[in-house]
Amino acid sequence: MSQTSQYSDVPDLGRRQFMNLLTFGTITGVAAGALYPIVKYFIPPSSGGAGGGSVAKDALGNDVVVSKFLEEHKPGDRTLAQGLKGDPTYLVIKEDKTLENYGINAVCTHLGCVVPWNGSENKFICPCHGSQYNSEGKVVRGPAPLSLALAHATVNDSDKVVFTPWTETDFRTDEKPWWS
Repeated sequence: MSQTSQYSDVPDLGRRQFMNLLTFGTITGVAAGALYPIVKYFIPPSSGGAGGGSVAKDALGNDVVVSKFLEEHKPGDRTLAQGLKGDPTYLVIKEDKTLENYGINAVCTHLGCVVPWNGSENKFICPCHGSQYNSEGKVVRGPAPLSLALAHATVNDSDKVVFTPWTETDFRTDEKPWWS
């Protein structure tokens, strides 16, 4: 009696073919799972469409509401908020108690330290290697090679601060922005 007649109700897929298919599927699944985070790393997240931006967040992760923010801060203050890509970004209050139309990224252009505002000297001074920036974030003393990055700070219809990328000429240097 032949094997094929004895097992006539068994499909044509042989044991070896089945094991090859199972092995191939397993390897493919593992490879796809391992490559997914790598691919996600190199593809930037969507900014949410035209006109989108990042709503500024305070130290507790709450949206910055302009009317409340201006009540709690005085003219000349520079206060950290969470800006574009989660970077710490200073909101600047003008002398007329309104918000500047730009935010200053607080990440030092030398080694990436967060640069604190020194109100008594009216400048940003990096604690890591002593780089200094004026009140608008323009580098005035190295070793930092570049000024602090800028972002547009606008107020939306919900009275919240929204940061959007700064792509125009840097008003501090009259040059194309290095960060865009």
